[in-house]
Order: sequence, then structure tokens, then C-alpha cells
Amino acid sequence: MTDTTWLDATASAELVRSGQASPAELVEDAIARIEKVNPQLNAVVRDRFAQARTEAAGDLPDGPFRGVPMLLKDLGCHVAGEETNYGTSFLRDAHITWPNDSHLASRFRSAGFLFLGRTNVPEFGTTVTTEPIANGPCRNPYDLNHSTGGSSGGSAAAVAAGLVPVAHANDGGGSIRIPASECGLVGLKPTRARVSQGPDIGEGWAGATIDGVVSRTVRDSAAVLDWIGQPMPGDPYWAPPLPRPLVQELGAPLGRLRVGIVAGPPAGMPGQYLDDPECRTAVASAAKLLEELGCEVSEAAPAAFFEEQFSQMFIATIAGDTALTMQLLTEVMGRPIADEELEPRNAFYRLVGNDLLAKDYLGARMWLGAWVRRMSMWWAPTSAGGQGFDLLVTPTLAAPPPEIGWMTGEDEGARITSFMPYTAQFNVTGQPAVSLPLHWSASGLPVGVQIVSEFGREDVLVRVASALEEAAPWKDRRPGVSA
Repeated sequence: MTDTTWLDATASAELVRSGQASPAELVEDAIARIEKVNPQLNAVVRDRFAQARTEAAGDLPDGPFRGVPMLLKDLGCHVAGEETNYGTSFLRDAHITWPNDSHLASRFRSAGFLFLGRTNVPEFGTTVTTEPIANGPCRNPYDLNHSTGGSSGGSAAAVAAGLVPVAHANDGGGSIRIPASECGLVGLKPTRARVSQGPDIGEGWAGATIDGVVSRTVRDSAAVLDWIGQPMPGDPYWAPPLPRPLVQELGAPLGRLRVGIVAGPPAGMPGQYLDDPECRTAVASAAKLLEELGCEVSEAAPAAFFEEQFSQMFIATIAGDTALTMQLLTEVMGRPIADEELEPRNAFYRLVGNDLLAKDYLGARMWLGAWVRRMSMWWAPTSAGGQGFDLLVTPTLAAPPPEIGWMTGEDEGARITSFMPYTAQFNVTGQPAVSLPLHWSASGLPVGVQIVSEFGREDVLVRVASALEEAAPWKDRRPGVSA
């Protein structure tokens, strides 16, 4: 059989369709890779190898990824009769199982994917490095002393190291794009509500959270989103329908797109944000490529992009959501959850959320709603009073992957803020955004570039990402620790 280590999910599925490989063979290959490499990475925290072997030997749905193995993040995407522990010690030790499949898990199953296990996450996904006390740090396959990002860090490490071709991820402030940047992957955050969180959740973090995958190729991210991006009856809102399947955007002409470039934080915010020259170099290289592809490129960004009140208002919604989550888990556990069972960050969020008045929570959401309109006018056509841009290009992060331990400690909050000035805004606006692996630092660490399109326009993102992938291919990049 063909060596499947570095095949993407699309190519792996083609092996099954053509009879060159069976689902069972793909599963055994992936299990062997996980067993070999995961002890160095700590990316997979719980396996379901026995179940996957049984499923691979049975009748599988005839979806586009029939027989392809994948991993699920240990946050969301519940599977009936199985655990999802959210990076916590108390759920891990209680072995509580969920009563039903989430809509997303059902969509993954109907695509033909086979789940091999769960990946490491920070506790409740509320930080941008995957170093939970409950499971220990996940390590970057490009340098084991460095972070994988978060909160989908385990998924990103596993895909980057060749354990599986794609893995589930989700994003509330950058958690698909950040680990994709730090692990040299494609990380596409869909438009708000493109992927349903039903049946148990209408919206998370005031509509900021969304699910997707991390992958090694643009075509995998496009094809998976085509399949999972189906609304569920009862969703509180739906994303605008796409003009055609995203896979049909691969290689399509770009046209004369108008692109704004942000190379680093504004000069008026010294010290608040990191500003690593590697990130500026990454954006400059991307801008040059886009010009060569026929885009009209200039230094420009929405005036509201770096408004300082944004973080305060967004954190209020996160704190309220965290307090509610703790209350629901208290009911599930049948006992109170003590502060000592939580990492300090989440104990703080619960405290703030419990003290937050309803009018203040709603006031934060109202402020954010007005801010979103100020942001969105940058993409709006000039005929509607907007500035008529198609894309915004920024660094995904303010620096390359930090060392393990840098993001934790007493100044954790300030370090998180300084490291991620570019991603959370587009969770709140609901716009689609993608991180692409277009640069590597002098020391060999991946540095992602973020591209943001208008609300509902993943089609434009996929066209541009596909063109950049062809112009500056990354498929032959291999981390030092891999299968």
C-alpha cells in the first residue's frame, strides 16, 4: 500500500475509493503513527483505537472522506456514550459520558471519517497555549520546547507531525488560526453559524465560537467545510449560502481584489502588543505574492480594528459564558466545582461572570454590536458608504511560537493580550478568516499569515488561499518530530 503519512484527507479518500487501500489499513497506519510519535508530543490525550478498528471493518457511510482517520478536539463535538473533558481534571476523573452526538459529530461521521481519539486542549479553551494542568503541555513538532498554540493545539500538533491528515478544531478568539500558525498548517475559521453547534448549543461566547478543522492543504479545509457547513433545524441564525461548493473555488481566477495590509500593531500602542520582525516579514512576503497575483494592495485597515475597549467588552461575554458553563457542569457532576479544581484563569472568569449584572452583560453585547458595524463598513461597497475592500491581511500572531511556560504564570493575561492582537476581532464580527503557513522564522518555526474576507465570503478566501498555496507551496515542509 502507498505510504499514507503525508497524504492529505482528499488523497487518502481517493485511495479508498479506488480500492488501493481499505479503511482498516488507513486506520492501522494512523494508529501506528500515533503510538510512535505521540509520546513526544502529548497531542492525543485519549484514544478510541478499538472502536475505530471495529468501525473501519464495518459498513461506513459513502461520504467524501470514507475511511479516512481523524482526531477530535477534547472540547465540543460530543460523541454519544463517550467523554469530552474540556481539558479539566474533574471531568477527566469523573468519566462522564455525553448522551448524544452533536450535529457536527454526525456530519463528520456521515462524511465517512473514523475518529481515533481526542486531542489535548487548554482548560475550557480559554487561552492560546495548550498547557493544561490536567494533561500536561502539548509540544510543537517543529521544536519540542515551544508551544503549539491553542486552544486546538493538540489537533494542530497531530496534523503537523503526520499522525492524521485533518483534525477537528474550534475557534472562539483564534483557536483554529493560532495553532495553525504555530504548527505550519491551514486554519480556516468559517463564518459565524456556518457550522451548527446543535443540538445542545445555540451560540457560544455571544456568537464568537465556531467549529472547523486544521489541515495541511487548502483543498482539505474547503472540502471538509463543504460537508460540515450544513445548518441544523432550530439554529438561532444561519450563515449566507455560498454561491457554489468551496472545492470549485480551488484554482479559480482571483480577479482584481482590493487588499489592505496590516504589518504590525499601531505605533500608538507601544508595549501593549508584541511586534516581532518575523511576522512583519511574513506579511510583506504575502503582500508581494498578492500583488504578483493581480491584487491591488495597500496599507489599510478598519479604523475600529484596535479600539482598546474591544477586549474589555469581549472578555465580559467570555466571563458570562464561563460562569454559565461552570453552573451546568456542577449539575452534571452533581456537586460544586471548587476554585482549587480550576486553573486560576478560569476561576477568575467564573468570579467575574457570577458578579456580572444582566444589564452589564447586555451592555457589552450592545457595544460590540455597534463596533461590528464600524468594522464591517471597511468591507462594504463604496456605493453603500463603505471603503470597498475585499481582504485584510495581518500576521496571525504578534510573534513566532513561544517556549513552553512563557504564556503561563502571574502575568498570563498580559502575555495573552500581547501575543494575539489580530484574531479575536473576527470571531466577534463573525467574518471568515484563514491562517496560511507562508513563512518560517530563521530558527525554523512556522509563522502564519491571516487573511480575512467579508462576512459569508469563504469562497473568496478559498480562491486566494489556493492561489497562494500554488505560488508559495508548503506541502513539503516537515517538522523535526514527525511520523
